Amino acid sequence: MSKRPFPIVTVTLEKIVGGGQTLATMDDGRKLFVWGGLPTEEVEVQLFRKKNSFAEGYVINVLKKAKDRIKALDPGSYVSTSPWQIMKFTSEQKHKAALIKEAFDLHNVELPNKITVFSDNNEFAYRNKMEFSWYWDKESEQLDLAFFGRGTHSKIPVEGSHLAMESINKTALAMRDLLRAHHATGFSLKTLLIRANQKGDVSMQLYVKSESFNPIREIDIEALGVKGFEMIYSNPKSPASVITKRMQAWGTIPLTDTINEVPFSYATESFFQINLPVYEQALIDMKKYVDATKPTVDLYSGVGTIGLTIGAGNLTLVEINEGAVREMKENIDRLKIKTAQAVHAPSEKALDFITGDATIIVDPPRAGLDKTVTERLLEAAPARIIYLSLTLLPKLATLLHCLKSMKFLRTKATTSSLARRTSKIL
Repeated sequence: MSKRPFPIVTVTLEKIVGGGQTLATMDDGRKLFVWGGLPTEEVEVQLFRKKNSFAEGYVINVLKKAKDRIKALDPGSYVSTSPWQIMKFTSEQKHKAALIKEAFDLHNVELPNKITVFSDNNEFAYRNKMEFSWYWDKESEQLDLAFFGRGTHSKIPVEGSHLAMESINKTALAMRDLLRAHHATGFSLKTLLIRANQKGDVSMQLYVKSESFNPIREIDIEALGVKGFEMIYSNPKSPASVITKRMQAWGTIPLTDTINEVPFSYATESFFQINLPVYEQALIDMKKYVDATKPTVDLYSGVGTIGLTIGAGNLTLVEINEGAVREMKENIDRLKIKTAQAVHAPSEKALDFITGDATIIVDPPRAGLDKTVTERLLEAAPARIIYLSLTLLPKLATLLHCLKSMKFLRTKATTSSLARRTSKIL
Protein backbone atom coordinates (compact mmCIF):
# COMPACT_ATOMS: atom_id res chain seq x y z
CA MET A 1 0.00 0.00 0.00
CA SER A 2 1.46 3.38 -1.00
CA LYS A 3 1.81 6.12 1.59
CA ARG A 4 -0.72 8.92 1.56
CA PRO A 5 0.85 12.22 0.39
CA PHE A 6 1.35 14.91 2.99
CA PRO A 7 -1.24 17.71 2.76
CA ILE A 8 -0.83 21.40 1.99
CA VAL A 9 -2.02 23.70 4.79
CA THR A 10 -2.57 27.45 5.06
CA VAL A 11 -1.23 29.12 8.21
CA THR A 12 -0.12 32.46 9.61
CA LEU A 13 3.47 32.39 10.76
CA GLU A 14 4.21 33.59 14.29
CA LYS A 15 7.92 33.81 15.10
CA ILE A 16 11.41 32.71 14.10
CA VAL A 17 12.80 29.75 16.06
CA GLY A 18 16.28 28.25 16.27
CA GLY A 19 17.88 27.29 12.98
CA GLY A 20 15.84 29.70 10.88
CA GLN A 21 12.45 27.98 10.83
CA THR A 22 9.26 29.91 11.55
CA LEU A 23 6.62 28.65 13.97
CA ALA A 24 2.89 28.40 13.27
CA THR A 25 -0.09 26.64 14.82
CA MET A 26 -2.24 24.36 12.68
CA ASP A 27 -6.02 24.08 12.97
CA ASP A 28 -5.70 20.88 15.01
CA GLY A 29 -3.49 22.65 17.57
CA ARG A 30 -0.20 21.06 16.51
CA LYS A 31 2.85 23.26 16.16
CA LEU A 32 4.19 23.60 12.63
CA PHE A 33 7.86 24.35 11.93
CA VAL A 34 8.20 25.98 8.52
CA TRP A 35 11.14 26.59 6.20
CA GLY A 36 11.05 29.61 3.89
CA GLY A 37 8.66 31.87 5.77
CA LEU A 38 8.75 35.01 7.93
CA PRO A 39 6.72 36.12 10.97
CA THR A 40 3.30 37.70 10.18
CA GLU A 41 3.12 36.04 6.76
CA GLU A 42 0.12 34.05 5.57
CA VAL A 43 1.48 31.12 3.58
CA GLU A 44 0.66 27.81 2.00
CA VAL A 45 2.90 25.08 3.40
CA GLN A 46 3.68 21.67 1.95
CA LEU A 47 4.12 19.31 4.90
CA PHE A 48 6.90 16.73 4.72
CA ARG A 49 6.79 15.38 8.27
CA LYS A 50 3.89 14.80 10.71
CA LYS A 51 4.17 13.71 14.32
CA ASN A 52 1.63 13.53 17.13
CA SER A 53 2.61 16.90 18.58
CA PHE A 54 4.17 18.79 15.66
CA ALA A 55 4.74 18.88 11.92
CA GLU A 56 7.31 20.30 9.50
CA GLY A 57 6.98 21.79 6.06
CA TYR A 58 8.19 24.38 3.60
CA VAL A 59 6.50 27.39 2.04
CA ILE A 60 5.24 26.85 -1.51
CA ASN A 61 3.21 30.07 -1.79
CA VAL A 62 3.21 33.38 0.09
CA LEU A 63 -0.31 34.81 0.30
CA LYS A 64 0.61 37.81 2.46
CA LYS A 65 4.24 38.98 2.53
CA ALA A 66 6.12 40.39 5.50
CA LYS A 67 7.52 43.92 5.13
CA ASP A 68 11.11 42.74 5.52
CA ARG A 69 10.94 39.93 2.94
CA ILE A 70 13.46 40.19 0.11
CA LYS A 71 14.27 38.00 -2.87
CA ALA A 72 16.81 35.26 -2.12
CA LEU A 73 19.92 35.25 -4.31
CA ASP A 74 19.80 31.45 -4.31
CA PRO A 75 16.04 30.98 -4.81
CA GLY A 76 16.18 27.22 -5.31
CA SER A 77 18.63 26.29 -2.59
CA TYR A 78 18.77 29.05 0.05
CA VAL A 79 16.89 26.92 2.59
CA SER A 80 19.66 24.31 2.35
CA THR A 81 22.45 26.80 3.05
CA SER A 82 21.01 29.90 4.69
CA PRO A 83 17.28 30.23 5.43
CA TRP A 84 17.93 33.85 6.46
CA GLN A 85 18.42 34.95 2.82
CA ILE A 86 14.77 35.98 2.46
CA MET A 87 14.93 38.77 5.05
CA LYS A 88 16.76 42.08 5.25
CA PHE A 89 20.13 41.85 6.97
CA THR A 90 19.07 44.19 9.78
CA SER A 91 16.02 42.00 10.46
CA GLU A 92 18.20 38.91 10.55
CA GLN A 93 20.38 40.50 13.23
CA LYS A 94 17.38 41.42 15.36
CA HIS A 95 15.89 37.92 15.11
CA LYS A 96 19.20 36.27 16.06
CA ALA A 97 19.65 38.57 19.06
CA ALA A 98 16.10 37.72 20.16
CA LEU A 99 16.82 33.99 19.85
CA ILE A 100 19.89 34.34 22.06
CA LYS A 101 17.94 36.22 24.71
CA GLU A 102 15.08 33.70 24.60
CA ALA A 103 17.47 30.76 25.08
CA PHE A 104 18.82 32.27 28.30
CA ASP A 105 15.42 33.51 29.51
CA LEU A 106 14.04 29.96 29.27
CA HIS A 107 16.62 28.86 31.84
CA ASN A 108 16.27 31.94 34.07
CA VAL A 109 19.79 33.10 33.29
CA GLU A 110 20.05 36.88 33.43
CA LEU A 111 22.72 38.42 31.25
CA PRO A 112 24.44 41.50 32.71
CA ASN A 113 24.72 43.31 29.38
CA LYS A 114 22.55 43.89 26.35
CA ILE A 115 23.15 41.42 23.53
CA THR A 116 25.23 43.07 20.84
CA VAL A 117 25.63 42.10 17.21
CA PHE A 118 28.91 42.19 15.31
CA SER A 119 29.20 41.97 11.54
CA ASP A 120 31.89 42.71 9.00
CA ASN A 121 28.95 43.58 6.70
CA ASN A 122 29.83 40.89 4.19
CA GLU A 123 26.51 39.14 3.72
CA PHE A 124 27.76 36.93 0.90
CA ALA A 125 30.92 35.32 -0.49
CA TYR A 126 32.30 34.76 3.01
CA ARG A 127 32.26 30.98 3.40
CA ASN A 128 35.71 29.43 2.96
CA LYS A 129 34.34 25.87 2.81
CA MET A 130 31.54 24.20 0.86
CA GLU A 131 30.50 20.58 0.53
CA PHE A 132 28.49 19.75 -2.56
CA SER A 133 26.58 16.59 -3.30
CA TRP A 134 25.84 15.40 -6.85
CA TYR A 135 22.63 15.33 -8.85
CA TRP A 136 22.08 12.98 -11.81
CA ASP A 137 19.29 13.83 -14.23
CA LYS A 138 18.18 10.48 -15.63
CA GLU A 139 16.38 11.99 -18.62
CA SER A 140 19.18 14.26 -19.84
CA GLU A 141 21.89 12.02 -18.35
CA GLN A 142 23.65 15.10 -17.03
CA LEU A 143 25.69 15.58 -13.87
CA ASP A 144 25.18 18.61 -11.64
CA LEU A 145 26.38 19.92 -8.31
CA ALA A 146 23.69 19.69 -5.64
CA PHE A 147 22.62 20.42 -2.08
CA PHE A 148 20.31 18.26 0.02
CA GLY A 149 16.90 19.70 0.75
CA ARG A 150 16.29 20.59 4.40
CA GLY A 151 14.58 17.79 6.26
CA THR A 152 14.35 15.58 3.18
CA HIS A 153 16.50 13.22 1.12
CA SER A 154 15.83 15.20 -2.05
CA LYS A 155 18.65 16.86 -3.99
CA ILE A 156 18.60 20.32 -5.52
CA PRO A 157 20.87 20.95 -8.54
CA VAL A 158 22.91 24.14 -8.15
CA GLU A 159 25.55 26.24 -9.93
CA GLY A 160 27.19 27.11 -6.62
CA SER A 161 26.22 29.30 -3.67
CA HIS A 162 26.28 33.06 -3.09
CA LEU A 163 27.57 32.31 0.41
CA ALA A 164 30.77 30.75 -0.94
CA MET A 165 33.93 32.57 -1.95
CA GLU A 166 34.15 33.12 -5.68
CA SER A 167 37.15 30.79 -6.03
CA ILE A 168 35.14 27.93 -4.50
CA ASN A 169 32.21 28.27 -6.92
CA LYS A 170 34.56 28.61 -9.88
CA THR A 171 36.50 25.48 -8.92
CA ALA A 172 33.35 23.47 -8.20
CA LEU A 173 31.96 24.19 -11.67
CA ALA A 174 35.31 23.35 -13.26
CA MET A 175 35.29 19.94 -11.55
CA ARG A 176 31.68 19.35 -12.57
CA ASP A 177 32.54 20.10 -16.19
CA LEU A 178 35.58 17.83 -16.04
CA LEU A 179 33.53 14.93 -14.69
CA ARG A 180 30.86 15.56 -17.31
CA ALA A 181 33.52 15.36 -20.02
CA HIS A 182 34.66 12.01 -18.65
CA HIS A 183 31.05 10.74 -18.47
CA ALA A 184 31.01 10.26 -14.71
CA THR A 185 27.58 9.57 -13.24
CA GLY A 186 26.06 10.78 -10.02
CA PHE A 187 25.79 7.19 -8.82
CA SER A 188 29.57 6.80 -8.68
CA LEU A 189 30.19 10.05 -6.78
CA LYS A 190 29.54 11.00 -3.18
CA THR A 191 30.53 14.59 -2.43
CA LEU A 192 32.90 17.38 -3.40
CA LEU A 193 34.61 19.21 -0.54
CA ILE A 194 36.29 22.51 -1.40
CA ARG A 195 38.11 24.86 0.93
CA ALA A 196 39.77 28.21 0.19
CA ASN A 197 42.04 30.43 2.24
CA GLN A 198 41.79 34.21 2.41
CA LYS A 199 44.15 34.56 -0.55
CA GLY A 200 41.78 32.50 -2.69
CA ASP A 201 44.00 29.40 -2.86
CA VAL A 202 41.83 26.30 -3.17
CA SER A 203 42.20 22.72 -1.97
CA MET A 204 39.73 20.07 -3.10
CA GLN A 205 38.65 16.56 -2.13
CA LEU A 206 36.53 14.40 -4.43
CA TYR A 207 34.77 11.63 -2.50
CA VAL A 208 33.85 8.60 -4.63
CA LYS A 209 31.89 5.42 -3.88
CA SER A 210 34.18 2.90 -5.56
CA GLU A 211 37.86 2.04 -5.19
CA SER A 212 37.94 1.33 -8.94
CA PHE A 213 37.15 4.95 -9.84
CA ASN A 214 39.72 6.10 -12.41
CA PRO A 215 42.27 8.65 -11.17
CA ILE A 216 42.16 12.18 -12.55
CA ARG A 217 44.96 13.06 -14.96
CA GLU A 218 47.49 15.58 -13.64
CA ILE A 219 47.01 17.82 -16.66
CA ASP A 220 43.27 17.99 -15.87
CA ILE A 221 43.91 18.73 -12.18
CA GLU A 222 46.26 21.57 -13.10
CA ALA A 223 43.54 23.03 -15.33
CA LEU A 224 41.21 23.23 -12.32
CA GLY A 225 43.44 25.89 -10.79
CA VAL A 226 43.68 24.23 -7.37
CA LYS A 227 46.69 24.16 -5.05
CA GLY A 228 45.92 20.66 -3.83
CA PHE A 229 43.67 17.77 -4.83
CA GLU A 230 42.76 14.42 -3.29
CA MET A 231 40.50 11.63 -4.49
CA ILE A 232 39.05 9.73 -1.57
CA TYR A 233 37.15 6.47 -1.44
CA SER A 234 34.35 6.85 1.10
CA ASN A 235 32.40 3.82 2.23
CA PRO A 236 29.01 4.19 0.51
CA LYS A 237 27.29 2.61 3.52
CA SER A 238 28.11 5.75 5.53
CA PRO A 239 25.89 8.76 4.77
CA ALA A 240 28.73 11.09 5.78
CA SER A 241 31.84 11.75 3.71
CA VAL A 242 34.21 9.65 5.80
CA ILE A 243 37.75 8.98 4.61
CA THR A 244 37.99 5.23 4.05
CA LYS A 245 41.01 5.33 1.76
CA ARG A 246 43.05 8.12 0.16
CA MET A 247 43.35 7.06 -3.48
CA GLN A 248 45.07 10.00 -5.16
CA ALA A 249 46.94 13.11 -4.03
CA TRP A 250 48.32 16.02 -6.04
CA GLY A 251 49.95 19.34 -5.17
CA THR A 252 50.07 21.02 -1.77
CA ILE A 253 47.27 19.61 0.37
CA PRO A 254 47.34 21.77 3.54
CA LEU A 255 46.23 25.39 3.21
CA THR A 256 47.58 28.26 5.30
CA ASP A 257 45.80 31.24 6.82
CA THR A 258 46.56 33.91 9.40
CA ILE A 259 44.16 34.45 12.29
CA ASN A 260 44.78 37.61 14.31
CA GLU A 261 48.37 37.62 12.99
CA VAL A 262 48.94 33.99 14.02
CA PRO A 263 49.72 31.64 11.06
CA PHE A 264 47.98 28.25 10.81
CA SER A 265 48.00 25.33 8.40
CA TYR A 266 45.07 22.94 8.04
CA ALA A 267 44.00 20.01 5.89
CA THR A 268 41.01 20.24 3.59
CA GLU A 269 38.86 18.02 5.81
CA SER A 270 40.04 19.49 9.14
CA PHE A 271 37.71 21.59 11.24
CA PHE A 272 38.49 25.23 10.52
CA GLN A 273 36.17 28.20 10.94
CA ILE A 274 34.19 29.13 7.84
CA ASN A 275 34.06 32.91 8.37
CA LEU A 276 37.50 34.10 9.46
CA PRO A 277 36.91 37.88 9.80
CA VAL A 278 33.98 37.27 12.14
CA TYR A 279 35.88 34.49 13.94
CA GLU A 280 38.76 36.87 14.58
CA GLN A 281 36.39 39.26 16.36
CA ALA A 282 35.08 36.36 18.48
CA LEU A 283 38.64 35.54 19.53
CA ILE A 284 39.30 39.17 20.45
CA ASP A 285 36.18 39.09 22.65
CA MET A 286 37.13 35.75 24.20
CA LYS A 287 40.70 36.74 24.99
CA LYS A 288 39.47 39.29 27.52
CA TYR A 289 38.39 36.41 29.74
CA VAL A 290 41.60 34.36 29.67
CA ASP A 291 43.69 34.62 32.84
CA ALA A 292 47.37 34.62 31.92
CA THR A 293 48.27 33.17 35.32
CA LYS A 294 46.11 30.05 34.95
CA PRO A 295 46.48 26.96 32.75
CA THR A 296 44.25 26.80 29.66
CA VAL A 297 42.44 23.70 28.40
CA ASP A 298 41.01 23.88 24.88
CA LEU A 299 38.54 21.03 24.23
CA TYR A 300 37.31 20.13 20.71
CA SER A 301 40.28 22.18 19.57
CA GLY A 302 40.50 21.32 15.86
CA VAL A 303 43.88 22.50 14.57
CA GLY A 304 44.29 24.73 17.63
CA THR A 305 43.09 28.10 16.36
CA ILE A 306 41.48 29.12 19.65
CA GLY A 307 44.02 27.93 22.21
CA LEU A 308 47.06 28.92 20.15
CA THR A 309 45.78 32.48 19.68
CA ILE A 310 44.25 33.30 23.08
CA GLY A 311 45.45 30.51 25.41
CA ALA A 312 47.79 31.34 28.27
CA GLY A 313 50.06 29.55 30.70
CA ASN A 314 50.20 25.77 30.47
CA LEU A 315 48.10 25.07 27.33
CA THR A 316 46.43 21.70 26.64
CA LEU A 317 44.57 21.13 23.36
CA VAL A 318 42.31 18.09 23.02
CA GLU A 319 41.04 16.85 19.64
CA ILE A 320 39.65 13.53 18.39
CA ASN A 321 40.49 13.88 14.67
CA GLU A 322 43.89 12.41 13.88
CA GLY A 323 44.53 14.68 10.91
CA ALA A 324 43.63 17.78 12.89
CA VAL A 325 45.97 16.73 15.70
CA ARG A 326 48.76 16.29 13.20
CA GLU A 327 48.19 19.81 11.86
CA MET A 328 47.90 21.10 15.42
CA LYS A 329 51.30 19.71 16.36
CA GLU A 330 52.81 21.31 13.27
CA ASN A 331 51.21 24.63 14.23
CA ILE A 332 52.64 24.34 17.75
CA ASP A 333 56.12 23.63 16.38
CA ARG A 334 55.89 26.46 13.86
CA LEU A 335 54.78 28.93 16.55
CA LYS A 336 57.46 27.58 18.96
CA ILE A 337 55.03 27.42 21.86
CA LYS A 338 56.90 25.21 24.31
CA THR A 339 54.17 25.28 26.97
CA ALA A 340 51.50 23.75 24.66
CA GLN A 341 50.66 20.05 24.35
CA ALA A 342 48.37 18.37 21.82
CA VAL A 343 46.26 15.48 23.10
CA HIS A 344 44.75 13.05 20.58
CA ALA A 345 41.57 11.94 22.33
CA PRO A 346 37.83 12.55 22.46
CA SER A 347 37.07 15.30 24.98
CA GLU A 348 34.91 12.94 27.03
CA LYS A 349 37.99 10.74 27.54
CA ALA A 350 40.20 13.65 28.62
CA LEU A 351 38.26 14.72 31.70
CA ASP A 352 41.32 14.78 33.97
CA PHE A 353 42.46 17.96 32.25
CA ILE A 354 39.33 19.77 33.50
CA THR A 355 40.39 21.21 36.85
CA GLY A 356 39.21 23.99 39.09
CA ASP A 357 42.30 26.13 38.54
CA ALA A 358 42.13 26.05 34.72
CA THR A 359 40.39 28.22 32.14
CA ILE A 360 38.27 25.83 30.07
CA ILE A 361 37.54 26.63 26.42
CA VAL A 362 34.95 24.54 24.55
CA ASP A 363 33.87 24.75 20.91
CA PRO A 364 31.82 21.54 20.65
CA PRO A 365 30.30 19.98 17.52
CA ARG A 366 26.66 20.46 16.59
CA ALA A 367 25.54 17.82 19.10
CA GLY A 368 26.87 19.94 21.97
CA LEU A 369 28.90 18.99 25.02
CA ASP A 370 29.00 15.32 25.90
CA LYS A 371 27.15 14.59 29.15
CA THR A 372 30.34 13.41 30.82
CA VAL A 373 32.06 16.70 29.98
CA THR A 374 29.19 18.70 31.48
CA GLU A 375 29.24 16.55 34.63
CA ARG A 376 32.99 17.02 34.99
CA LEU A 377 32.61 20.80 34.59
CA LEU A 378 30.02 20.80 37.38
CA GLU A 379 32.30 18.70 39.56
CA ALA A 380 35.50 20.66 38.96
CA ALA A 381 33.79 24.10 38.92
CA PRO A 382 36.44 25.97 36.91
CA ALA A 383 36.65 29.68 37.61
CA ARG A 384 36.12 30.42 33.94
CA ILE A 385 34.40 28.55 31.08
CA ILE A 386 34.56 30.04 27.59
CA TYR A 387 31.97 28.46 25.31
CA LEU A 388 31.94 29.16 21.57
CA SER A 389 28.64 28.05 20.07
CA LEU A 390 27.54 27.94 16.46
CA THR A 391 23.87 27.04 16.90
CA LEU A 392 23.56 25.41 20.29
CA LEU A 393 22.16 28.23 22.41
CA PRO A 394 19.67 26.06 24.35
CA LYS A 395 22.44 23.60 25.31
CA LEU A 396 24.68 26.47 26.37
CA ALA A 397 21.89 28.05 28.40
CA THR A 398 21.22 24.67 30.06
CA LEU A 399 24.86 24.42 31.14
CA LEU A 400 24.74 27.96 32.52
CA HIS A 401 21.54 27.15 34.40
CA CYS A 402 23.17 24.08 35.98
CA LEU A 403 26.21 26.06 37.05
CA LYS A 404 24.05 28.84 38.44
CA SER A 405 21.68 26.54 40.32
CA MET A 406 24.61 24.71 41.93
CA LYS A 407 26.25 28.05 42.85
CA PHE A 408 29.21 27.28 40.63
CA LEU A 409 28.63 30.26 38.33
CA ARG A 410 31.18 32.62 39.80
CA THR A 411 31.60 34.87 36.78
CA LYS A 412 29.17 36.94 34.78
CA ALA A 413 28.13 36.01 31.28
CA THR A 414 28.56 38.22 28.26
CA THR A 415 27.30 37.55 24.76
CA SER A 416 28.17 38.53 21.22
CA SER A 417 25.94 37.55 18.31
CA LEU A 418 27.87 37.28 15.09
CA ALA A 419 26.52 37.80 11.59
CA ARG A 420 25.35 34.52 9.95
CA ARG A 421 26.88 32.58 12.83
CA THR A 422 26.38 33.02 16.56
CA SER A 423 29.07 32.99 19.20
CA LYS A 424 28.51 32.84 22.91
CA ILE A 425 31.29 33.90 25.19
CA LEU A 426 31.16 33.26 28.91
